[in-house]
Amino acid sequence: MPFTLDPIGIKIVDLMQRDASLSTAELAERVGLSQSPCWRRIQRLREEGYIKAVVGIVDHKKRGFTMQIFAQVKMTTLSEEERENFYKAINNIPEILECWTVFGEMDAMLKIMAPDVAWYQDFIFAVLLKLPGVVDVRSIVTLAESKSTTAVPLRARQFR
Repeated sequence: MPFTLDPIGIKIVDLMQRDASLSTAELAERVGLSQSPCWRRIQRLREEGYIKAVVGIVDHKKRGFTMQIFAQVKMTTLSEEERENFYKAINNIPEILECWTVFGEMDAMLKIMAPDVAWYQDFIFAVLLKLPGVVDVRSIVTLAESKSTTAVPLRARQFR
């Protein structure tokens, strides 16, 4: 039987996705459990896939990546093997943080970290346009970040 999130489970996930460095003791205290039951709940949340990973989030600007760019990619018709090769290639390029298949005029949307525009121009010609099936790249260069979070909403907003 699938594990559903009760109010305590929601609190645990909410706290962990905002600060994964909290100890089990700190989490237990904040959600009103003793340490052992809290630890068991965390293990169950991992087993059930609610918690996929616990990571550290790096400040990209401190590493020299000052730009985030969304690249819209147009592709030719690809065989299943060519499409698989495209996704394998994408997964091996660390500057590409996300890849989404999209409907419409373009076929994929990539989120890319870049140090500057000159570097990105070289990246387009040396990397993106050499990916399997890619025939066109349209870029949206961001100016400023006004919100960035990895926290997933744990409840859908109610409108009625």
